[in-house]
Amino acid sequence: MASHTKPTTTHPGYVVIGGGIAGVTCVEHLSLYSPDLPITLITASPIVKAVTNFRQISKVIENFSVEEKHASKLQSSVRGLSVIHAVVNGINAEQQIITTDDGQAIPYKKLCICTGGQPDIICKDNPYVLGIRDTETVKSFQKKLASANRVAVVGNGGIASELVYEIEGCTVIWAIRDKSISHTFVDAGAAEFFLPHLRNEKEPRTAPLKRMKYTVSESSDIESNKGSATGGALGPDWISGLSMQGGGNGASHPVYVEYECEVQKILTPEEYSQFGQPANILACDTTSQSWPVYLLLTNGKLYGCDLVISATGVSPNTAPFTNSPTPLALASDGGIDVDNHMRTNLDHVYAAGDVCTAAWDPAPQWFQMRLWSQALQMGAYAAKCMMADAAGEVIHQDFCFEMFAHMTEFFGFKVVLLGNFNGQGLEKDYEVLLRVTLGVEYIKVILKDGKMCGAILIGDTDLEETFENLILNRMDLSMYGEDLLNPGVDIEDYFD
Repeated sequence: MASHTKPTTTHPGYVVIGGGIAGVTCVEHLSLYSPDLPITLITASPIVKAVTNFRQISKVIENFSVEEKHASKLQSSVRGLSVIHAVVNGINAEQQIITTDDGQAIPYKKLCICTGGQPDIICKDNPYVLGIRDTETVKSFQKKLASANRVAVVGNGGIASELVYEIEGCTVIWAIRDKSISHTFVDAGAAEFFLPHLRNEKEPRTAPLKRMKYTVSESSDIESNKGSATGGALGPDWISGLSMQGGGNGASHPVYVEYECEVQKILTPEEYSQFGQPANILACDTTSQSWPVYLLLTNGKLYGCDLVISATGVSPNTAPFTNSPTPLALASDGGIDVDNHMRTNLDHVYAAGDVCTAAWDPAPQWFQMRLWSQALQMGAYAAKCMMADAAGEVIHQDFCFEMFAHMTEFFGFKVVLLGNFNGQGLEKDYEVLLRVTLGVEYIKVILKDGKMCGAILIGDTDLEETFENLILNRMDLSMYGEDLLNPGVDIEDYFD
């Protein structure tokens, strides 16, 4: 029988499902708006994610850490909160009741679904293929990595990029379907900037040696616990302080990047022995060592590994809500459709974070990416909308949805992404300005009709607030031309 820290709610209150960043943030803001409000958090994992060290860097850029804590500690710190440790298996929107796998029926007045996403694992039935999503999967990975001599990482997003950089003491095979690394976040130019640091080659710090301008005339290939349930998604600093040491000695970690390929098949040692080795299959080495798992790629290469990490993204975790008497409306990507007040198609039911899909007409410089920063913003905004709707108040959408903004770190560098940072949604006829200082900074600016629409800032540029204002203010920058990124001009003071 499932354990829970307080009895099941007997009177309808505000209920949040999910103990990740979006769910916990929603709970905390509901309590902030109304300290005496009865709130119930239903979580499949006893460990929840809470935001700490929050800093508002600028109007829309936020920086924070994520702290894991037991749900009982969250309950003691949030007035009026009850925590139920259970797996939700459905909702009845007409009766406004949530049902769980252990037979509980929990009534609600307002409900916010924050169940996050499930990792898209390339092979779910092989013990040597792991997904990285929450604390438990990280612990499992660390344990298996400790004795590994060779690991394969499949995927090209944030988690994959961080893992490849941090793993030490073993060889890393990085299989990506794109032409450049970290393609989910940065362009090919930024990828080239990162490559020397990925390979442990230290470039000399020099004066700026590249300032370029080019015009994009056509669209480019931009991609814009309990039981089997997973815990909340990892936060922004998930890898900080964690040992990613393989079975070898020292910090060496040769990285072999396989570009423009996908996994064709995962082979067990038995399947490998029957598979044979056709002439067009290239092994990673010439040894006869046997491996616990083999990775066959679509480019014809075959690698034996101790471990395969599947970091190929997540799918919205909507399974508990698709078989309800009145199902939730889902978007084409599988997320729960929400309007500009985080409302679903069901009365009194809201959704936030990775589980939802923004179905409203967005601001020109905003788009959805399933990131911890947006999970935080959506969770806080959903709480505000729930309270406003209950009070019959009309509120405007939060300012954070005016422009996409995300701050992270890749390969030891601070990375800030602003607006249409890779030209998303601009179609054609936009200009790109670049300033590159090897080993120090990479600055990319997107201009359309003379106005800044997006930017990538890598390194300690201190330009994020200035560029944010230029994007939001829609200032015509045509007169500055390439001098906008002239290293001899103090842009921050110039536009202050």
